[in-house]
Amino acid sequence: MVFAGAGFLSYIVGFQFRSCVFWRQNNHLYVSFLSIPFTPDFISNQTAILAMFIPPVILRAAKMVAQEFTVDLDKPLVFQVGHLGVAYQEWVHQPIVSKEGPRFFESDFWEFLTRTVWWAVPVIWLPIVCWCISLSIQMGHTLPQIALLVVIGIFVWTLIEYTLHRFLFHIKTKSYWGNTIHYLLHGCHHKHPMDSLRLVFPPAATAVLCIPFWNLVKLISTPSTAPALFGGGLLGYVMYDCTHYYLHHCQPSSKVACNLKKYHLNHHFQIQDKGFGITSSLWDKMFGTLPPSKAAGMS
Repeated sequence: MVFAGAGFLSYIVGFQFRSCVFWRQNNHLYVSFLSIPFTPDFISNQTAILAMFIPPVILRAAKMVAQEFTVDLDKPLVFQVGHLGVAYQEWVHQPIVSKEGPRFFESDFWEFLTRTVWWAVPVIWLPIVCWCISLSIQMGHTLPQIALLVVIGIFVWTLIEYTLHRFLFHIKTKSYWGNTIHYLLHGCHHKHPMDSLRLVFPPAATAVLCIPFWNLVKLISTPSTAPALFGGGLLGYVMYDCTHYYLHHCQPSSKVACNLKKYHLNHHFQIQDKGFGITSSLWDKMFGTLPPSKAAGMS
């Protein structure tokens, strides 16, 4: 049986050499040149010989088809996705809309750590926000000063949110471990956007990330202002994760919330390399990553 992809390669090769044909049968790729059959093993071991007859672009395409990998959604996914190689980016941005998420790990312990209910975020982190703010109050800052520091912290968080989402969460990967780490970090959310237990960031991972951010805040501020600034940034994170969950799983009634939901779902299902802001489109406007329809409306 000749598949469409194999037929296209046959046409190109046939156009140039007339007697060279590619076809795929029983999950094997065959190449025939002057009636000589070559199996995929021969392709990998005798590349130099084939290169004498086949243009490099055709040879690369043939090897890609021969090494095709299919993810089994009924098995734990994390250690499968790395095998997709360059095909991972296309696969991960084809969402599966289901409230039931896939299994990640064989181990029940590691599987448990990947699942987080949304309300764990405010329950765990809001007390720490209050404690940080109280430290700055105890060091002599007035309530207006505290309020200003907290607002600055929230504002800085919105930039961090945008930067992480655009440059880290949407980094292009193709290696085994690159794909695996990206899937754990953000790819799983794009593949299964309605998985309610893998939407907010796990508290253990958040705690690890707090360490470098706390040290950065201490570096750029004074000992008395650092706790309130950090508390403001942490409050911004809580607002972000709760807003993110709300946009995926609730039905907003206000116009602002409806527009924000539409804006974010457009990022998931239409234009995934634009619209990186979750709580606001401010930085998308500033850095030119508004989706085309929004950008046209602004002009």
